[in-house]
Amino acid sequence: MRVLALLAFVPLLAAQSLTGVFDIHAHADPDGMARSIDAIALGRLVKASGMRGMVLKNHYESTAGLAYLVRQDTPGLEVFGGIALNLPVGGINPAAVEWMTKVKGGYGRVVWMPTYDSQHHVTTQREQRPFVPVSKDGKLLPDVVRVIGLIAQHKLVMATGHSSPEEVLLLIREAKRQRVEHIVVTHATNNFVGMSVGQMREAAALGAMLEFVWVRPGSAAVAQTVQAIKAVGVEACILSSDLGQAANPLHPVGLQAFFADLLKQGLTQAEIDQMAKRNPAVLLGLNP
Repeated sequence: MRVLALLAFVPLLAAQSLTGVFDIHAHADPDGMARSIDAIALGRLVKASGMRGMVLKNHYESTAGLAYLVRQDTPGLEVFGGIALNLPVGGINPAAVEWMTKVKGGYGRVVWMPTYDSQHHVTTQREQRPFVPVSKDGKLLPDVVRVIGLIAQHKLVMATGHSSPEEVLLLIREAKRQRVEHIVVTHATNNFVGMSVGQMREAAALGAMLEFVWVRPGSAAVAQTVQAIKAVGVEACILSSDLGQAANPLHPVGLQAFFADLLKQGLTQAEIDQMAKRNPAVLLGLNP
């Protein structure tokens, strides 16, 4: 899509201001999966919508360098990247994490534990293919512990990926033991993770933030999201898009619809602002 065509979406945002919003979960091209927009055009669109910034995510390669390029194209937009520890980067690979921290600009900020290649994802989706385990017999694997140590050393964000609820809690406990300051549970209520309210409360009590992502407007998942947020407390929750899929709305438009649905379900504008503006900034170690 041409940038001018993308900017035609911006008037749609007038009813629900996105000024200051930080999307910590944004997919974009170039990617091996079908995406709705490339990262350069997305950066321009996000800035035109008034958003503060975004974290670019790719399931299969680091986005630290891509974040640098988007920042060069769109000055003033705060863009970060990260690495998801799936099979193409060697799975739980401390060397891959270490190298990401060296990429020019230092914008590689997030380490996602395995997502599509996690053992939990592959087995619950009943797929017959290789996977990346993070634990065995209720204990984290040694390389997982080493990666968490690197996250602590470089003051990165640990995201729990598509780990099982039990593994999520193991990861958080180890991260806290190693004094990782910033932890987020990746789309906690998504069926790739599937945490209960009790497990989410436990994660929050341990110091993690819980991420809740865009769901189709009017779906039952909207009410489920609101119930979970109210149970956990807005101070421990983050709203993000997880958009970029070819069949879904562009990120700012999806966020606007998502926030409007949450308002209809009883959340206040102040609560949405905290979860979409302040909490993501705190997670990333920025001035809120």
